[in-house]
Amino acid sequence: MTPSRVSVERERCIGAGMCAVTAPEVFDQDPGDGLVILLDTDPTASRERAARTAAGVCPSGAITFREPGTAGS
Repeated sequence: MTPSRVSVERERCIGAGMCAVTAPEVFDQDPGDGLVILLDTDPTASRERAARTAAGVCPSGAITFREPGTAGS
């Protein structure tokens, strides 16, 4: 199974940091502005589960997934 591709919209990010706390292998926060930094665009299955949880708790909805086989993947 091919993992989903993760992307973030830094302009939507409000710097809450829930992503970095929930999935630190996939997300971090910029020390300068506090906005999300994507560390892994193609996480393994176990990291993808944590990243999807992080997307669910992101208050600004800045994290999205593109499923394998969809346009642009």
